[in-house]
Amino acid sequence: MYYASIGIIALIVLIIINIEAFRKVEKTRENSLRLKYRQYLLALVAFFLSDILWGFFYEQRWLILTYSDTCLFFTFMALSVLFWTRGVVAFSGKNDKAGKILVLSGCMIFLFEIIALVVNLFIPIVFKFREDKEYVPLPARYIGLLLQMILFLVTSVYSAIMAVRSEGLNRSHYRTISISGIIMSFFITIQMIFPLMPFYSMGCLFGTCLIHTFVYKDKDVEHNMAIGLAKQKAYKDGLTGVRNKLAYLEMLAELETAIENSELTEYGVVVFDVNGLKEINDTLGHEAGDEYIKRGCSIICQHFDHSPVFRIGGDEFVAILKGIDYANREVLLESFRKVISENQKNGSVIVASGLAVYDALTDGSYNDVFKRADESMYEQKRSLKAAAAQVS
Repeated sequence: MYYASIGIIALIVLIIINIEAFRKVEKTRENSLRLKYRQYLLALVAFFLSDILWGFFYEQRWLILTYSDTCLFFTFMALSVLFWTRGVVAFSGKNDKAGKILVLSGCMIFLFEIIALVVNLFIPIVFKFREDKEYVPLPARYIGLLLQMILFLVTSVYSAIMAVRSEGLNRSHYRTISISGIIMSFFITIQMIFPLMPFYSMGCLFGTCLIHTFVYKDKDVEHNMAIGLAKQKAYKDGLTGVRNKLAYLEMLAELETAIENSELTEYGVVVFDVNGLKEINDTLGHEAGDEYIKRGCSIICQHFDHSPVFRIGGDEFVAILKGIDYANREVLLESFRKVISENQKNGSVIVASGLAVYDALTDGSYNDVFKRADESMYEQKRSLKAAAAQVS
């Protein structure tokens, strides 16, 4: 069980440190590197499992199972090398001749192992078992390991060259990949000398720990930041800079979930409508209308600066009040309406507003709160128009 225990430890550590990387992601161009790293990890898991089983089967001297598992052992070993080279090239982001040669070399080593194992069924060239069931490594095994060692060294050199040509985090990442390749080459060399020791698994574990700690985590942070930026752009209103209708709908879903889970017990909704936009568009043009909307939005954001503000239509805005803004909702609304009243006297931007708060006893959903706020807004809109008519 000593041999198998090394593989068990290696497998457990691999899964623990890479638990996030094992999760499925969509097959997109942005996820290409993550997918290739995941493929490499899955190949390693298969290799570790075959290595663990080999130790157990060989100790029990179950010859047929040991022979079959040895074939799987070499197959998954070569497959992990292939995925390693693909991952290194994908990380570089360069589809150059050197990268293509590396991937092709990985494919050739994998093909060599498969052919050698098929031949081994008829003529032992990779391994065999003596009559006393002792494992005997043969020349093709050493050739396969030697080819892998050379390939890892070549990837180390390739990564070292890329490190020299790079800067910042990328330089550090390439150096880490280069060191990982050297570590693998070292452990493969020891594995060739001591065939009954799990040095290859140990090399894979150390190399992968380095890659995960100093490369993958950084790349994962970069990937998440890119997604976050893309999400911000998708949720941002292009004219005013506040959140758009898509962000509003997502907020509503989160709000309903929080209410259902009793994580939120109180909130308020303020509905806004920019008055007179059609007249400005008709008389002064849409550019003037856009400026009018932005000025109205600015007043909303200045007063409700602790709450998310959404533009849900051409001249319609909504603010969701929680926390300090919810506690001060009446004061904020009164202050806002005073500014609008002054604007009406000065001929500046006019924004009608209506407030409603969530009542757990009577409101079945957010729409019930919104409707009351909307009705209150239209009531004030009529009051503003009546006041304007009296002045004129």
